[in-house]
Amino acid sequence: MSSSANHYVPNLRDIEFNLFEFLDIGRTSLGRAPFGDLDETSARQMLQTFSVLCANELAPSFDEAEHNPPKLENGVVTLPPGLKKSMAAFFDAGMHLLEQPPHLGGLGAPPSLGWAAFELMVGANASLAFYTLGNLLARIIDRLGTDAQKQRFLPHMLDKRWSGTMVLTEPDAGSDVGAARTKARPVGGDVWEIEGVKRFITNGDSDMSENVIHMVLARPEGGPPGTKGLSLFVVPKYWVNEDGSLGEHNGVVCTKLEKKMGLKGSVTCELTFGDGKPSRGLLLGEVHDGMRQMFYIIEQARMAVGVKSMATLSAGYQRALAFSKDRLQGADLLQARDKTAPRVPIFRHPDVRRMLMTQKAFAEGMRALCLYTASVQDGVELKGGHRATEAGEMDALNDMLLPLVKGYCSEKAYELLALSLQVHGGSGYLTDYPVEQYIRDQKIDTLYEGTTHIQALDLLMRKVARDGGATLQALLGQVRETAEGELGGKELQAERAALGKALGDLELMLGTLMGKLGESVYHVGLQGNRVLAGVAEVVIGWLLVRQAGVALERMKANPGDRAFYVGKLASARWYCAEVLPGLAHAARMVESGTLDLMEVPEESY
Repeated sequence: MSSSANHYVPNLRDIEFNLFEFLDIGRTSLGRAPFGDLDETSARQMLQTFSVLCANELAPSFDEAEHNPPKLENGVVTLPPGLKKSMAAFFDAGMHLLEQPPHLGGLGAPPSLGWAAFELMVGANASLAFYTLGNLLARIIDRLGTDAQKQRFLPHMLDKRWSGTMVLTEPDAGSDVGAARTKARPVGGDVWEIEGVKRFITNGDSDMSENVIHMVLARPEGGPPGTKGLSLFVVPKYWVNEDGSLGEHNGVVCTKLEKKMGLKGSVTCELTFGDGKPSRGLLLGEVHDGMRQMFYIIEQARMAVGVKSMATLSAGYQRALAFSKDRLQGADLLQARDKTAPRVPIFRHPDVRRMLMTQKAFAEGMRALCLYTASVQDGVELKGGHRATEAGEMDALNDMLLPLVKGYCSEKAYELLALSLQVHGGSGYLTDYPVEQYIRDQKIDTLYEGTTHIQALDLLMRKVARDGGATLQALLGQVRETAEGELGGKELQAERAALGKALGDLELMLGTLMGKLGESVYHVGLQGNRVLAGVAEVVIGWLLVRQAGVALERMKANPGDRAFYVGKLASARWYCAEVLPGLAHAARMVESGTLDLMEVPEESY
């Protein structure tokens, strides 16, 4: 199957299992304030309809930009026609209204349902997903903007399908956001003039929509150094008058398109603000609280990146599975010496089965992690929203899970997509098949929205340290309950034991690292990624074992779907037998870790 065909095979059955059988959002989230009145039946129908739309309307333009990439001429970026057609289909179907609150004309879907829908979109065509950022920015302005700013922007952002960007990075200030030099100067009221150059801006310009809303971090004149001195400004491509009508072109211009390894349909560009013509913006909420405000967007973006990685691995697995059943090659290994033995599909070969189950178990495990985290976000909203006092515990749990979703899923998916390609043999290396593009499109996920090690430092130095490890200990306490309980009876006895052993190894690893902090913080620098992976793998193992317990029960009640539930059991058993024992080795590596690497002379590298 060539990549120009409808390459995408969604795993809607597993998405529905997570949402409605495992997390039971029909009971816990749907129809409860502040969410809209969707019920389980309508939510299922919506996912099914969107799944068809993604496969039939969004997936066909997946590889178009490989041959006809976006072009920059005279400061204007034009997209290939297929991408615009696909994006129009998304908006025409009303999918941009799914997560908007009812008071903005949306369906008010909870995050769990929103992220499940996002998986379908980003799996079908990752480049398209980020052209929908304007929908998120509308919710951000709704939450953080002044009444006048809401009236000015919100109706048009949704009705006229305006796109949006998050604008942090500069040529000399990448991960070190606090080194930003873009300046802001007040010119009256909440209007400021912005001057500077930003780079690596995702979808910073296109002819997809009549306007682009840029959320720009800049330093007001006289502001202190570092991130504390940054403020957040709403800077439209075309000025938006107080009545919401469009004014003249604002002084923000796309001055360069990056040539990239992958994700070529997504415009990654340099934006220049205020070069020869003033670039005006409004101070969001009329408060100087830029980094804190931007983190509302960054946290959503980090979740999106983790879901994108999981969705891409799932798509790669589905392609590899289909190929393995069609491709005849060699005799069954039991008959390898018999030259007259019939050729069999490669699916019959043990090593191919090993590679397929590795992909299946991790894709399902990452989906479990992503949608479990999304359900925690449901809980945050049900208790008043991000940073609300009542939502404190759920908010802290979501904060701690995000580096796992972003950091672990992005790293592991890249590694496992190599297996998706390997199953294809030499064919996988050809552009005739989509997996080589999946790998290139996915690699960016370990890099943007905070590299993997930044996620590890965020987990250990901020999220765990912030409350002395209380949030992590509470989560690991739930893991212990499952490991020491009777879930699944004898059927899951070995899996519960493996989970308990891995939990002990993880606690040893964490305790050892905390002890070594007294010697040097370099130990976190050297071992942080290993610990991030360890936490993620134990949490995923816990979720897969619990899902296996649900599958055992559902198998009795729904024997017609037995093959699916047997597959859920197989994923959990493989993961507990093949992945969780690795925690013991990881713990030993942390225990024996030294600082020798920091003493090797630079010229000796």
